[in-house]
Formats: sequence, structure tokens, C-alpha cells
Amino acid sequence: MDQPSNGSVFVDTEVPAKAQRRSFTASYKLRILEQADRCSASGEIGALLRREGLYSSHLAVWREARAKGALSALSKKRGRNSKESPEAKENRRLRRENAQLREKLRRAETVIDVQKKVSEILGMDLPKVEDDESD
Repeated sequence: MDQPSNGSVFVDTEVPAKAQRRSFTASYKLRILEQADRCSASGEIGALLRREGLYSSHLAVWREARAKGALSALSKKRGRNSKESPEAKENRRLRRENAQLREKLRRAETVIDVQKKVSEILGMDLPKVEDDESD
């Protein structure tokens, strides 16, 4: 709060920009958990939380994560997990590529058909090309 020269109190009511979610590294979480585990006197954990700007729920969640899987669970990224196998990813990529190639072939065949029709209209003979579809 600022005090203007006329003696009244000025309160800043401007809303700050959208708050960002805080993220903590796994090493920070482990360090805080170790400090909390060393707290023995009444109020020490509360003082630690105030000093670090944390909530008791942080400790609860981090302790649970530590018990389940130590550092790997603590460094878990937020958001959707991709549980798709490498084979499924490759399969999806190949299907997409196949669809693109089919579309490219369809366009090429359309161009060839137009060329044939134009040559018929103009009375030009095109060289014969044998299909190589024998496997």
C-alpha cells in the first residue's frame, strides 16, 4: 500500500496476469522431504513450508510419490501419457504414408488419362507401355 501526499491510503487493485503453475524438480522435492523428515519440534514443518512457500498437501503428495517409485515418480511430467507401442506408432506412420502414396498415384493416373484423351482428340499416337503388374 502506498500513501499519497494527501494522507489517504492507496490500495493497488490491479489484477496480476494469469498465474503460472509452479513446477518443482525431483531433486528439490527430495531435498524438501529430507528437511521435513528431520523436523522434530512442534512448528518446524510449518516454518519450513512458509519459508519455501509450499502447502502441506505438497508434502503429502510428494511423500506418496516417493514411497511408490522414488525419483522417477517425482519427476513425472504432467499431461497425457503416450502409451502407444513403437510398433503401433510405426504402423500409424506407414498407414499415413500409404494413404499419401495412394492419393499421389490417383492424381498421376488422372493426368495420364487426360493426356490419353488429348492425344486422341489431336489424333496423335502414344507409344504403348505395358503394365508391369505381374508379381
